[in-house]
Amino acid sequence: MKESEIKFKVSLDDENIPEKIEWDADEKEKSGYSETKSISVSLWDSEQKNTLRIDLWAKDMPLDEMKRFYIDCLGGIGQTLLNATGDQFMSEEINGLCDKLVAHVKKEAE
Repeated sequence: MKESEIKFKVSLDDENIPEKIEWDADEKEKSGYSETKSISVSLWDSEQKNTLRIDLWAKDMPLDEMKRFYIDCLGGIGQTLLNATGDQFMSEEINGLCDKLVAHVKKEAE
């Protein structure tokens, strides 16, 4: 069986707020750690039947980028849901929400 590892390094300030987030993966195109401003990892605990989440962002991440990040995450969830389950309705509902959020963010930027 093939294994692949994904790693995160988080540098915290004196108040335990992320200052720098880096990641690396065995199958990443460019080897070595790369900096990122935010990560969102969700895990399904099949024993407890609930979702565990890790959401971190660097304190210098701009708010507009944070909003775009989460809109992109939602869009990815919609596509993954469609691919995994074939549930067109749920996928389209998520995409519709993303469209509304994009319009909201654009209006905010005006």
